[in-house]
Formats: sequence, structure tokens, C-alpha cells
Amino acid sequence: MVTTQLSVCRVEDNGPVTETNEPLPPEVLAGRLSEVFAVLGPLYRRTTRALELKERKEGFPVGVRAVLELLRMGGRPMTVPQMGRTLALSRQFVQRMVNEAAARDLVEAIPNPAHQRSSLIRLTDTGRATIDALVARESLLLKRASGDLTGADVDACVRVLTRLLALFEDVDVN
Repeated sequence: MVTTQLSVCRVEDNGPVTETNEPLPPEVLAGRLSEVFAVLGPLYRRTTRALELKERKEGFPVGVRAVLELLRMGGRPMTVPQMGRTLALSRQFVQRMVNEAAARDLVEAIPNPAHQRSSLIRLTDTGRATIDALVARESLLLKRASGDLTGADVDACVRVLTRLLALFEDVDVN
């Protein structure tokens, strides 16, 4: 049986892209992953800046939004330390964001049967409606990224970013 490797090179706005079904050798992979970081940094900073500008208009801090979005996506209450680990943020920062969200009636603390001193935090109805509305507004913006992107493109992007996140999971955020 003869196996052939699909290898196609196409040119996009930012240079040549090699498509292959085979894993890249480590020395090639390292360079390609550096390209991911080169795009990810500016994307993160621009996105954060856009959210900060919205915060000024709406009075809605980026950190509070992160807490609400995490609780929405997870679909279950979480402790502050769990949120900190998941978001790669310090427990103290997450606690401040939870306190601010609670003051706005967006989240509430409930007893934690597994740990008496660490309450579970859950969305209130107001919090759920707030984050749902925010996500719906942002979805309108994200629809503008359409074009030739496929589900496979997005799957690959998520897979790569998840692998990179795992690579740095031992970094202490406190």
C-alpha cells in the first residue's frame, strides 16, 4: 500500500501557507506556532482595548464580563479559586470582579456543599440576561469575519490554541 501526503502551498495575505495532513517536525512547528503568537498578541490587545472602550460607555469592566461569560459557558456555579484557575487570573482579582458583579446583582454566592468556606458563585437572572445580551451584540460583529472560513478552519484554530494553553498550564498566575 502506498500512502501519499497531501501537501499544498497557497499564498494568503500574510504569506505562504502549507497544508498537510502530517504532523510538522518540531523545528518547523516551533516557527509556525511563533506565527500564531505574532497574530494572537495584537488580536488580544485590540480586543481588550475595544472591550475597555465599551466599558467606559456601559460601565461594564472587562474582568466582570470574563466572570459572567465563564459562568454562562460553564453552565454551573463555580468557586472563585476555580474561576481564577480557569481564567488564568489571580484569585484576588477574580474576587474583586465577583464582588463588583454581586454589587450589580449579576451574580450571587450560594453554599458549597464540598467546602464551607468557599462559596459557589452563580449567575442571577439579571446576570444571565446581561451576558446573553452582550454576547448577542458581539455575535453581530463576529459575523463580519465570515467569508471563506470553514468549520474545519475554526476547529483547527481552537485545537492549536488549546494545545498552546496546555503548554503553559503550569504558569502561576498568582
